[in-house]
Amino acid sequence: MRPRSSKVLLSVASLKAFLVSDLTNIRYLTGLNLSAGILLALPRRFTLFVDDRYREMAVKNIPQGFAVRDIGDFAAEMKEIRETGIEADKVSILRLAQWKRKFPHTKFVRKIDVCEAFRRSKEPQELINLHRAEKITIELLRRIPFALRKGTTEERLARDITIWALELGAEGMSFDPIVAFGTHTSVPHHRPTNRSLKKGHIVQIDIGAKYRGYCADRSEVFFTTKPTDAQKFVYETVSEARDAAMDLVKAGVSTHVLDRAARKVLAREGMESAFTHSLGHGVGLDIHEGVILSRKAKEEKLLKNEVITIEPGVYFPGKFGMRLESMVYVK
Repeated sequence: MRPRSSKVLLSVASLKAFLVSDLTNIRYLTGLNLSAGILLALPRRFTLFVDDRYREMAVKNIPQGFAVRDIGDFAAEMKEIRETGIEADKVSILRLAQWKRKFPHTKFVRKIDVCEAFRRSKEPQELINLHRAEKITIELLRRIPFALRKGTTEERLARDITIWALELGAEGMSFDPIVAFGTHTSVPHHRPTNRSLKKGHIVQIDIGAKYRGYCADRSEVFFTTKPTDAQKFVYETVSEARDAAMDLVKAGVSTHVLDRAARKVLAREGMESAFTHSLGHGVGLDIHEGVILSRKAKEEKLLKNEVITIEPGVYFPGKFGMRLESMVYVK
């Protein structure tokens, strides 16, 4: 949930000043979609520094508790600050070096996931936006079988999906569509090529529409002919693994518990070694944010009002792969 004041954010950072330079985090805190700007949190308030391109829009739409100033005033403000936190994983080495040269009296303290800690648990309007993004994505997936005509290519279908999303009210895609035909499905993040669809091809689709900045993410497998017994068995096993993890999703459950639930199903059928990526991730303004559902990642407890994905998959190099993904709201 968004911090109610700059003091709340600073309490998480354990500092008296904090610089937010990541534009997604600035959008989260202010509601403004910018291509440039810096947000400074001080105990008395937030101050957003922007150039003339955004001044009028920012002044008109900035939330209560925020001030808007010209980017040219940033240096003067910084000269009064002896110590400030920065987003360690967002600020480039070059930018930090420039700040240190320009503000030699200021100590820059590297912090991780200060804003991201607030972003995990979604507010009602965020959930509405995510639901709308997912609804558009579900409609895109519904259209796929009707577009699987002999001769169509992965690239053409990926373009069609993007056009459909815009027609349905999305602002675009959360990421470049993953469209894979036949043996290409064994590559989890395959990039679409000019491969033409042929009878018997398995089709892997991994897509997500973006609505008002919020990302959806779903994956599905389609068959162009009746699946073989082996293909049907793999599909049903992956589906069962997804359902086993989804059934356990609730606030307070460990991410490792979910991962084990899915892996248990795959291991039972001798497929665990073919599951080569994480089980899922948090989703919101970024397609990957918050928790990572993996036994290799930090174990965390799910939060109420968090939105995550569950996406087990198995891949057999040179043959085929299947991944099934759903978005899940944490109650």
